[in-house]
Amino acid sequence: MNKIKPGKEAMLICDSIITEVTTNKKSLIGIFEEIATTQFPFRHASLSVYVKFTGAMGEYQFKLELVDLQTGDVNGRGVIGPLKMADKLASYELVFNLKGLEFKHPGKYEFRIFADEELFGTKSFAILQHQTQQPPPSPPA
Repeated sequence: MNKIKPGKEAMLICDSIITEVTTNKKSLIGIFEEIATTQFPFRHASLSVYVKFTGAMGEYQFKLELVDLQTGDVNGRGVIGPLKMADKLASYELVFNLKGLEFKHPGKYEFRIFADEELFGTKSFAILQHQTQQPPPSPPA
């Protein structure tokens, strides 16, 4: 029997994710879709990606890739699994904690989530070039 391709319900990028031990509830801290920096290459210390999906049944290996949409290069990845999904009607959650991701230039980037090498969701975001402000000129003496 072929496995069912999961269906993405949500995919969010944030500063961190806290999982309550007793309830397994997730708190997403600092959700964002843009990062601004003054210099490149830029190394982001730590970020998290939350994925919620349904329609899965069986055992899966999940892979998250960070893709530079300008060059097509994969700048980072994370792997979770194998995980067994017992109910195709249930919703499931994945949390990826990524450290030290490097961005070589401003532009659009995308996280891609795969189940057993099959793409089932994406989330794009932007890295912006932030200009440093010069102090205002001193008034004449």
